[in-house]
Amino acid sequence: MDRLLGRSPSSSSSAAPSGGGRAAAVGHLQEFVRSRVGVEAYVEPPNAQTPATVLLVATTGEWTRRRVPDERTGFDVARSLGVPVYNVRFTGYPQRMRDWNSAQRAERRRGSASS
Repeated sequence: MDRLLGRSPSSSSSAAPSGGGRAAAVGHLQEFVRSRVGVEAYVEPPNAQTPATVLLVATTGEWTRRRVPDERTGFDVARSLGVPVYNVRFTGYPQRMRDWNSAQRAERRRGSASS
């Protein structure tokens, strides 16, 4: 998997993590898939502010995101993790992710109100 998040020495792109960051990103993605149920991957295209990314979403809606050098690598990473993979441009984001985000915001508001 390390090679999937890597770059060739001649590449000038800084989109992918390097060195220890690359190993940490790979380990994080593997751990997320291992420790959660029903994980699916969504490949996000680059835009003016961020490089291409792989977004992993569990059945609960909990999610994590890591940078990849390009979209093709994102699909390769997801496949190597053994999870279904989708192009977010065509599928959009799953409702369970939006629901999880809303619940997390509400919990933070409740937590700060009781402090």
